[in-house]
Amino acid sequence: MIAAPEIPSEFTYTHDTDTRFSSDTDFSEDLDGRSANPTKGKGGKKGKKAAGEKGKGGKGAGRINGHHQENGMENMMLFEVVKLGRSAMQSVVDDWIESYKHDRDVALLDLINFFIQCSGCKGVVSGEMFRNMQNSEIIRRMTEEFDEDSGDYPLTIAGPQWKKFKSSFCEFISVLVRQCQYSIIYDEYMMDTVISLLTGLSDSQVRAFRHTSTLAAMKLMTALVNVALNLSINMDNTQRQYEAERNKMVAKRANDRLELLLQKRKELQENQDEIENMMNAIFKGVFVHRYRDSIAEIRAICIEEIGVWMKLYSDAFLNDSYLKYVGWTMHDKQGEVRLKCLTALQGLYYNRELNARLELFTSRFKDRIVSMTLDKEYDVAVQAIKLLTLVLNSTDEVLTPEDCESVYHLVYSAHRPVAIAAGEFLFKKLFSQREPEEEGAPKRRGRQGPNANLIKTTVFFFLESELHEHAAYLVDSLWECGAELLKDWECMISLLLDDPLPGEEALTDRQETALIEIMLCTVRQAAECHPPVGRGTGKRVMTAKEKKTQLDDRTRMTELFAVALPPLLAKYAVDAEKVTNLLQLPQFFDLEIYTTGRLEKHLESLLRQIREIVEKHTDTEVLEACSKTYHALCNEEFTIFNRVDIARSQLLDELVDKFNRLLEDFLQEGEDADEDDAYQVLSTLKRITAFHNAHDLSGWDLFTSNFKLLNTGIENGDMPEQIVIHSLQCTHYVILWHLAKSSEGSSRKDDLVTLRKQMRAFCMMCQRYLTNVNTAVKEQAFTILCDLLLIFSHQMVSGGREHLEPLVYSPEDSLQSELLSFILNHVFIDQDEDTNSTDGQQDDEAVKIEALHKRRNLLAAYCKLIIYCVVEMKTGADIFKQYMRYYNDYGDIIKETMSKTRQIDKIQCAKTLILSLQQLFNEMLSELGHGFDRSSSAFCGIKELARRFSLTFGLDQVKTRDAIAMLHKDGIEFAFKDPSPQGEGGPPLNLAFLDILSEFSSKLMRQDKRTVHMYLERFMTFQMALQREDCWLPLISYRNSLQAGGDDDTMSVMSGYSSRGSSIRSKKTKPPAVTDSSSSEVWQQSMQTPVMLPSPHLTSTAMRDPKRGRDDSFMGVYPLPHDQQQPHQHPQHHQQTPQHHQTPMDYKYACLTAEFLMCNDAVSSHRRGTGLMEEDEEPIVEDVMMSSEGRMDDLNEGMDFDTMDIDLPPSKNRRERSELKPDYFDPASIMDESVRTFTMPHKLLQVPELH
Repeated sequence: MIAAPEIPSEFTYTHDTDTRFSSDTDFSEDLDGRSANPTKGKGGKKGKKAAGEKGKGGKGAGRINGHHQENGMENMMLFEVVKLGRSAMQSVVDDWIESYKHDRDVALLDLINFFIQCSGCKGVVSGEMFRNMQNSEIIRRMTEEFDEDSGDYPLTIAGPQWKKFKSSFCEFISVLVRQCQYSIIYDEYMMDTVISLLTGLSDSQVRAFRHTSTLAAMKLMTALVNVALNLSINMDNTQRQYEAERNKMVAKRANDRLELLLQKRKELQENQDEIENMMNAIFKGVFVHRYRDSIAEIRAICIEEIGVWMKLYSDAFLNDSYLKYVGWTMHDKQGEVRLKCLTALQGLYYNRELNARLELFTSRFKDRIVSMTLDKEYDVAVQAIKLLTLVLNSTDEVLTPEDCESVYHLVYSAHRPVAIAAGEFLFKKLFSQREPEEEGAPKRRGRQGPNANLIKTTVFFFLESELHEHAAYLVDSLWECGAELLKDWECMISLLLDDPLPGEEALTDRQETALIEIMLCTVRQAAECHPPVGRGTGKRVMTAKEKKTQLDDRTRMTELFAVALPPLLAKYAVDAEKVTNLLQLPQFFDLEIYTTGRLEKHLESLLRQIREIVEKHTDTEVLEACSKTYHALCNEEFTIFNRVDIARSQLLDELVDKFNRLLEDFLQEGEDADEDDAYQVLSTLKRITAFHNAHDLSGWDLFTSNFKLLNTGIENGDMPEQIVIHSLQCTHYVILWHLAKSSEGSSRKDDLVTLRKQMRAFCMMCQRYLTNVNTAVKEQAFTILCDLLLIFSHQMVSGGREHLEPLVYSPEDSLQSELLSFILNHVFIDQDEDTNSTDGQQDDEAVKIEALHKRRNLLAAYCKLIIYCVVEMKTGADIFKQYMRYYNDYGDIIKETMSKTRQIDKIQCAKTLILSLQQLFNEMLSELGHGFDRSSSAFCGIKELARRFSLTFGLDQVKTRDAIAMLHKDGIEFAFKDPSPQGEGGPPLNLAFLDILSEFSSKLMRQDKRTVHMYLERFMTFQMALQREDCWLPLISYRNSLQAGGDDDTMSVMSGYSSRGSSIRSKKTKPPAVTDSSSSEVWQQSMQTPVMLPSPHLTSTAMRDPKRGRDDSFMGVYPLPHDQQQPHQHPQHHQQTPQHHQTPMDYKYACLTAEFLMCNDAVSSHRRGTGLMEEDEEPIVEDVMMSSEGRMDDLNEGMDFDTMDIDLPPSKNRRERSELKPDYFDPASIMDESVRTFTMPHKLLQVPELH
């Protein structure tokens, strides 16, 4: 390629009349502004060749005729250079411009082939095609040569080679127009050809052509907008110079210069008219059609670029005629398109000078933007909130209080980017107004500081939101934009401790509680530097700056609260909720500050206050907070450890001595003990239990005293409920601390023996308390017993802890039976039956929820014993049979238990499932009798449960083959186990169970159906096969489900096959089944290669219906001709009616052995396919957006459906043009009926629950 002179890569618009031209100009402009180039402006039009003259001339024609042979490498170079993106794009464009000046037909042909190749088409436009064929014919030819084997093309291909192709492609178009903007684009040849080609390609049915050409056309339009803006600036400069020259005195006025300026303004006007025509052609030919293309990427490109036009050249494009396209597309069903709409609008609202032109748009589409804050696509919701923040910055009058409130509550969203964006909106709305500080005045601090009112506002907002358990989420949402406010702990302390100023209203008790909670959350956020539970995506590596900020914040908070915390505790010592939050602050201190800052006296004051709080309070949360505070301060790494350890030991000594003394007196008094004595024992026991949770109290031998207390409670039966509960908990802690020391490997054998005796004795004690009359005591004993059985199970010796093997404890059958009975009696009950701890408040919804939460914990504790094989898996049958009845309360727990047990042992899990169905069947028989109606609700409920169980086995029949076979075996044996109550000749008692068992027939493989059928015939007599009464219908229907061959077996034998192949195989014609054919023959038949369907000739761009059932197979999507469909009839049409005059069974073939039911492991592993989901729920198809039909109808009134022309605004003294025709927001003007029914996003706000 010809090297071009070096040209600066950056182009600057000129603002005066001395315009410098780029490489496409071969002329210079003299001082008077005259152009010596005959191709400039109107002169350029004279140089255009007629259509019949294209390519004429010896040299030019010769190059075109031999173009692909002589210039093939040059043709490829343009595409290859852009693809590699290594060369300076300006030099590449300059080379092409030189080629265009030499022979514009050859250069233009190179450019046309460049666009074709960028679309991924292998075809090449020849010189002959270029001269003699229309664009539509060329595009049709290229479409025929397009390789559609792969759906990828340069704009969509992944990989490092194509990573930068799109940006290089867009840069090439931009640089091409920029370098040609002074002459070539006005020659009425190059731009006309390119625009015509891109318009034609953008209407192609080939996605690659349509996508690539739309991107090129939109980038071309953007480049032309830049040219038009440059022309507008030059026209304004020329007009200004003309006015300045004309206003001079006659003696100093240069008439020839006025004439030159008029001539120059005329040329600029003509050029601008040319640019307007080009932009009109692109806008009408490409944009208005492609902004509603079926491909989301193409729609996104159009919206993104129109946003650029409106931002670059607002005088021409920022009006309602163009904004309407963005407004309509905000209802798009694809999130990426809605996202482009919002980002385009953000660029407009960011410039406050443009707000006046956006008033009508804002009023019409504000509600839509507000609703998009709840978009199901989180990225869209974030940008919608940011857009509303920009709207808020422009004016406070647009958004109503209801609009703002819909954004406020998003600060509690579980999705952190949404919450942070909502926090910024909240901060701008409520906290942007600060009291101005006087210059030179001393900076006010504390209660008088500028943040005092803002902190109060935060408290008021937190209380009004009525989500008091989520202060951590509010703080996290405001942290990025309001960290300075939230870290003003000095002001918060002043608001709590100092007296209010004259005329200032003091905080109420509720407000002080909220302020302390918010203060604690800010301290935690500053010290830990990560979001609260439910919002974080994992620990993020902190930067050096963030680490320094964290250290500085911890130092500052320690210095402040080390001094302020003791007086705060003293002031609120009797308020349990406030004290609980305040006591958590030392957990985030830098404890070294106590020594380096000489704050030991404040530490002594803090320890003194904690001791007083322990003595005053009996509330469990307060005591646990005191225990954690001691644990945080008792850190051996710091010098304050000895001081704190002495204070802790003194406190515990007093508590234990007091407990032993009170307990001895209490037990001696026996029935004569009064309530005051019981309260003293209970309060002391609560304190010890709370401390034992976080501190090792093994040195005080609490097991003996507590075990004695529990044993007395069993013998006498009149021990107060709370004393027993806390004694059980305290003894549990003793066992766990002893185990923790033994696990370290340094314990003696005598210690293990002692622990083993204590653990077994305590388990027996808990078992005895399972029969206690008090429900709360039984629940505590059950929970502790489940935990101990799980901890001391056989799995405790794993991980190199073989020395703990003597501690392994397996529950006896009697204990397992008692645990199961407890679950059945206390968990699977109706809501109204649970009267535990309700105190007559059964109608209180909060109490009901708390009771349900407690029952779920009990069930989960027992299910863990099943999952970890602590109890036998068959005990799960009593749990599984409750799946349907208590689905809303415990369905998730039971289903997860079934899934885990299946992973452990598929066959045993199947036996457990069938056992649960048998238990329900026996219960129904005992209730309704043997003559029950099979249409009764009880029987239908069991059958529905069987269907649900069947769905949990998933779609992979190979993986579940053994389990399903065993399930049918047990079911058949149960059905024929008991004889008929009607005597000989009547149906067996449990025969109706076969109707339930038939729900699992579809999960059997074809060869297994024959095997199970032969096993069924072992239990049948010759007379049974001939019976046709209603009582024998379960047997008939079950036999039919097994004899149907593959009728109801719609899944493929090989799970690895695709669904298409399986659908085809199910429709293949098969001969009638032969009963004595071996399983190996069936296996060979199942391994036949599936028939392949012919590929369809046309591919529709319409989306398939997502709600098609599984019956709509692949053949339903691409139907075969009628003559091809005939051979593929369903096997059921060839299935013969079962013969009822059978001869006596040949048991040599009918005997079903265990080896026959259990599939060969080698075959199973050879045939094993990919695993599929084991779910029984229906797939959830969510609407992208909420309904907006009503809003769209409002936009259809009195609108003109014509597409407007691009008409650039006149410069200051430019000739006036006719005003734009008012074209408001009418979706009907260019959107079809399907577009008008777009729905708006609907997403439930997820507010996580703090634990």
